[in-house]
Amino acid sequence: MQPQRVEYWLNAKPDDPVAFTAQVAAVCEASQQAPAVAQAGGHVISTDEKTGIQALERAAPTLPMQPGLVERPAYAYLRHGTQCLIANFDVATGEVVAPTIGPSRTEEDFAAPSARTLATDPEAPWLFIVDQLNTHKSEALVRLVASACGIAEDLGEKEQRGIVQSMSTRAAFLSEVSHRLRFLYTPKHASWLNQIELWFSIVVRRLLRRGNFTSVEDLRERIL
Repeated sequence: MQPQRVEYWLNAKPDDPVAFTAQVAAVCEASQQAPAVAQAGGHVISTDEKTGIQALERAAPTLPMQPGLVERPAYAYLRHGTQCLIANFDVATGEVVAPTIGPSRTEEDFAAPSARTLATDPEAPWLFIVDQLNTHKSEALVRLVASACGIAEDLGEKEQRGIVQSMSTRAAFLSEVSHRLRFLYTPKHASWLNQIELWFSIVVRRLLRRGNFTSVEDLRERIL
């Protein structure tokens, strides 16, 4: 037993266990098939935002590791603000495509790097694995998909009618399997199925946890 250790956990209790199981299977299958999709010219992208990344500057220099002593960073620090990292992780290659770092995470902030990612191979099939966040079911994404797929029909009006009326109608359009560009959603409380979370944890361990950043610009440059 190790009483000094603690780990968070969340026991998801789906309203519909059958639907939950099907969603989990779809995400796992998409990740498993990513190399074959890449070989056929397509892309499976795991994407998400990492919010509230603090640009913390240590108030004193970090004391290096010595025999018998661990590395000792200063306890006090200066706050220089926060940034949001939006990253698109290619499941087959491990490449992070068109990452964006900025002060906010609006639907436009999320749609913009998605568009830049698509521009790297504009004619290819794309599948984006995302969680259930509202910015992943936005009007901006619907219009991006419609433009990329050449869909000219009336998309409607937000909160009034048509495809963009509600999050559920937008999500149904964005996840339509006939589209060359589509989104696949992880079940609620199961974003850990998305491989970008593994990459985010590596960034935290290797860079952020021991980082010393003199400004948000410094933080942004170091992450990129």
